[in-house]
Amino acid sequence: MKKLLHILAASLISSAPVTGSTAEATVSDGKVKIGVLADMSGVYADACGPGCLEAVRMAVDNFGGSVLGAPIEVVSADDQNKPDLGAAKVREWIEQGQVDAVTGLVSTAVTGAATKLLTANERIALIVGAASNAFTTSECSPFNAHWTYDVVSLVAGTVKPMVESGKKKWFFITADYTFGYDLEKAATEIITASGGEVLGSVRAPLGTTDFSSYVLQAQASGAEVIAMANSSADLVNALKAASEFGITEMADVAGLLVVTTAAKAMDPSVAAGMNLTAPFYWDMDEVTRDWSARFKARSSVSIPTALHASAYSSTLHYLKAIEAAGTDEAKAVMAKMKTMPVNDVFSRNGYLRRDGRLVHDMYLVRIKGPSERESENDIFVVEKTLPGDDVYLSLEAGGCSFALNRQ
Repeated sequence: MKKLLHILAASLISSAPVTGSTAEATVSDGKVKIGVLADMSGVYADACGPGCLEAVRMAVDNFGGSVLGAPIEVVSADDQNKPDLGAAKVREWIEQGQVDAVTGLVSTAVTGAATKLLTANERIALIVGAASNAFTTSECSPFNAHWTYDVVSLVAGTVKPMVESGKKKWFFITADYTFGYDLEKAATEIITASGGEVLGSVRAPLGTTDFSSYVLQAQASGAEVIAMANSSADLVNALKAASEFGITEMADVAGLLVVTTAAKAMDPSVAAGMNLTAPFYWDMDEVTRDWSARFKARSSVSIPTALHASAYSSTLHYLKAIEAAGTDEAKAVMAKMKTMPVNDVFSRNGYLRRDGRLVHDMYLVRIKGPSERESENDIFVVEKTLPGDDVYLSLEAGGCSFALNRQ
């Protein structure tokens, strides 16, 4: 394991960048500029937000602070989960700020607006938080790199085993926007294909604090599983309401996107035993523990999330690709990103596919009960590794036109 730690640690810190006049010839505007666009203060702030900004800065520092002799600059903005605000900031960054790539991109709705602008202006999108698989299927782009997960991979390891174990009747409490719809759709396809049925669903606006009416509808359905097609604070509040009404004693609750900050905020006596699919866990091995300790030492987060590790990983890979390409020109950089393997603190056995999907191992994890936990951040047990090629939609099934038409 020590050898693995040394190998991966070496991959996290790039060799010294080229210096001299190279930057003038190969790097536009004399610098590489990365924008971090995310919810910095709302429902998704703990999952990504300021932590993702710090993870990007950490990646830049570990890389050496410059590439091809040019300085690397990081800017950020709070999109407040509003597509119009996010789009306006991206447009400003492109037209006035000379931003080369944008990362963060947590809300699916914001990400959809941002990626359209980035593609039109040939700038790279490093998608960290958005879960819709549209960005590598119906809305795929040669400038999208979708890093952390998508709805297909999130439900792949969680839903099917529950249906096959006899939990046939499902009801959804779904976030009322694109992410929630896509997550519900992906889970429904697996449920029905595995012999189960969906009894109904109810949609709750993003940022809902009182889920009483929604969980009562779920209870009235007679479902054996209440599927939470939401995340972060919404998931925590929904589970709390379900517990208060005694629903967790009558039915299983399936969290379809559970970040560690949300899992930590749940009552462990209620959440204990919940199985879910995760792309990263801070306490998985020596490599993740070492990185997480260094990250926590420079940030204010209580527990690193998959999105924090993903923001670090995608930024570092982007910078390595610039160095390998000898330019920050987007097409050349993306070409390099898709030829270089991605094995680091976040991604194991990873590769960036032609459609922009980072295919990497995922993990089936279980939330620990109170008596199992050795500390406040001791949340998950990793029970099984799920190979990336098994959990992500195939390139052919995704139907990304530019990737499939490539000669």
